[in-house]
Amino acid sequence: MIEHEVRVHRSDEPLPREEQLAWKIAEVAAEHVEPTADVVDMVINRVIDNAAVATASLGRASVLAARAQAEAHPPSSGGAGATVVGSSHRTSPEWAAWANGVAVRELDYHDTFLAADYSHPGDNIPPLLAVAQHLGCTGEALVRGIVTGYEVQVDLVRAISLHRHKIDHVAHLGPSAAAGIGTLLGLPPETVYQAVGQALHTTTATRQSRKGEISTWKAYAPAFAGKVAVETVDRAMRGQTSPSPVYEGEDGVIAWLLDGPDARYTVPLPGEGEPRTAILDTYTKEHSAEYQAQAWIDLARRLGRERPDLRDPANVVSVVLHTSHHTHHVIGSGSGDPQKYDPAASRETLDHSIPYIFTVALQDGAWHHVDSYAPQRAARPDTVGLWHKVTTTEDPGWTRRYHATDPDEKAFGGRVEIELTTGERVVEEIAVADAHPLGARPFARADYVRKLRTLAEGVLAEAEVERFLDVAQRLPELAPEELAGLTVTPLHDPAATSPAPRGIF
Repeated sequence: MIEHEVRVHRSDEPLPREEQLAWKIAEVAAEHVEPTADVVDMVINRVIDNAAVATASLGRASVLAARAQAEAHPPSSGGAGATVVGSSHRTSPEWAAWANGVAVRELDYHDTFLAADYSHPGDNIPPLLAVAQHLGCTGEALVRGIVTGYEVQVDLVRAISLHRHKIDHVAHLGPSAAAGIGTLLGLPPETVYQAVGQALHTTTATRQSRKGEISTWKAYAPAFAGKVAVETVDRAMRGQTSPSPVYEGEDGVIAWLLDGPDARYTVPLPGEGEPRTAILDTYTKEHSAEYQAQAWIDLARRLGRERPDLRDPANVVSVVLHTSHHTHHVIGSGSGDPQKYDPAASRETLDHSIPYIFTVALQDGAWHHVDSYAPQRAARPDTVGLWHKVTTTEDPGWTRRYHATDPDEKAFGGRVEIELTTGERVVEEIAVADAHPLGARPFARADYVRKLRTLAEGVLAEAEVERFLDVAQRLPELAPEELAGLTVTPLHDPAATSPAPRGIF
């Protein structure tokens, strides 16, 4: 990896284009590097993973609304159009990226990478697949595009914290998706550079979308970034330019939205000919919840099975989760969000409430992407009673491990201390989720396939699941016409029984 030093440059201190971060990203995207076998294998896993979580969300209101918007836009004249998950219609690629991005993101259930910032790198896949279908690209080209998208997003997340300045993490996704599309289409650095700059400039937004009463926009935010990425590449291909230098400029993103005019970052990017392996550092979710809750769900399930008495609020004085700064302030009591303790809160809010999640996993000994968030489940009196005894606190040791660069040291869990009315104290800890590469049961191909089969029950015919798996697992060999098979059609169209309200389109 080459470590690129990035800082703000005054207007009277011009920065050559070739030294700008957006250009360095563009050079990575423009170089043709064959992915390694293990990287290709993981790309296939993540395509299956995205299909699984999208399948489980097909009937949800936000997904139906996004789909209706997409279906109102027929394929543009530049290609054959792209598929929309759950739909028989093809649509213009930017709208397919939009609808499919919402379906993938809706349940907060696909892959993650956490470092200086947060990310869900699987969000790169919908816009890349849409463009590939529309323009008739091969499966091999799509794989290389996805590899670039993951590489760029992960490398930005390693180096630049957005959340510290309350900027939403999709500001790293816009540039990565634009870069991935550049690789997919074999575009030169000049074109990708312009697209990356436009994508960053138009996808910076505040983190209020993940604060307080969290709205349906949480699922739309990455879909918006993917849609914008498609549009920015289109404009760049037509010779249109973008703000420059977009990162380092005196009035640019770093100077005014991030660490300010004196900021310095070190961004790692692969050197010439170096394999792009960042996807191997990412990890998926076994449970439908914020990633920092994954290990806590596993610990709570085990504790509940081993100690059923812990499930009764009458037996418990307090439950304190000692964890990282991120977990405490984003999904814990350190956020200061009263909604995280509100039984009437939205699903989007509850999946960002570790006090709620830990309580339900402890009481049920299980976690379900629908049942665990049901209003009647959240309102159960014994759950509310125990839930309100759960708090979080920051532990410097767990914060250090959260930010560790050594993968054997990096952790996203913590230590729970439960005080019982008898005076007994129960103390347990967990470092990583069971499904994590270093966890008790690391996810492999069979687990991704099982996740799809589980989430497809009652939604897809068994033959449809098998058809999709056959196509997905041949991804690097797919001819252009076969890419249309990377979607799913449900047994019963939820739009027929729960149509989305009409809008403008």
